[in-house]
Amino acid sequence: MTVRLRPLPQTRVYEGWRFASFEEGAAALRRLAQDGPRPTVLRLSDETETLIGLAQPDAIGSPDAGDGPGAGCRAIAGYEGTAEDVAHRRESAAAVLRGCGGTYLGEEPGERWAHGRYSAPYLRDALLDVGAFAETLETAAFWSRVPELYAAVRAALTTALTEAGTPPLVMCHISHVYENGASLYFTVVSAQGEDPVAHWAPAKRAAGEAILAAGGTISHHHGVGTDHREWYVREAGPLGVEALRAVKRRLDPAGLLNPGVLLPRD
Repeated sequence: MTVRLRPLPQTRVYEGWRFASFEEGAAALRRLAQDGPRPTVLRLSDETETLIGLAQPDAIGSPDAGDGPGAGCRAIAGYEGTAEDVAHRRESAAAVLRGCGGTYLGEEPGERWAHGRYSAPYLRDALLDVGAFAETLETAAFWSRVPELYAAVRAALTTALTEAGTPPLVMCHISHVYENGASLYFTVVSAQGEDPVAHWAPAKRAAGEAILAAGGTISHHHGVGTDHREWYVREAGPLGVEALRAVKRRLDPAGLLNPGVLLPRD
């Protein structure tokens, strides 16, 4: 066995930035992802998520949970490594962020996000207990497709749930960035309806259709399976599906491993 070890970072710094719009903030993240220097952590909450406070989950409910109406979008930049490396990347990235219209908010918003980043998922149980429905979905696309994808999925979720009688709150953030694209992570909150699972199904289907139509991938890091199978088959296309079936036939000729999960049964 070979084990690869990496040293613990000597320095960790997280900071907050504000952009006037999600589009402006996304353009700034693209600049850093493609031209550098890339922070260790780089994410951007849209206007709704910033206002509600999910950009800083442990601040929800406090007076500083959001920045008030018209506050724009909260970005988090985090740096980990040696003191010299962190200082260099932080200074260089700050110049890019300011040049793209960003306003520096200091370390407090970033440190608060780092401290409370795992708090938000635990809110779902509390919301369910009081009759609210909360669900998430995510996707990814090339940078050129991100604005269209963002608008299309928001519209699909809002329309589907509004028509079902439960107008939703739809929030989104960019959670991962790459040279060629980024992921979009959506959080949806609405009233439950009589059957929460059945209530969510049409909205999930509408989001899946919007994702494929806008050039996104059906899943980024949540994985694929029965919930995504129909759209994954369409996304992969006939050649991609046949290649996967060939691998399946070679490695699992008896069809014992998760039959019908990734692809429909033959």
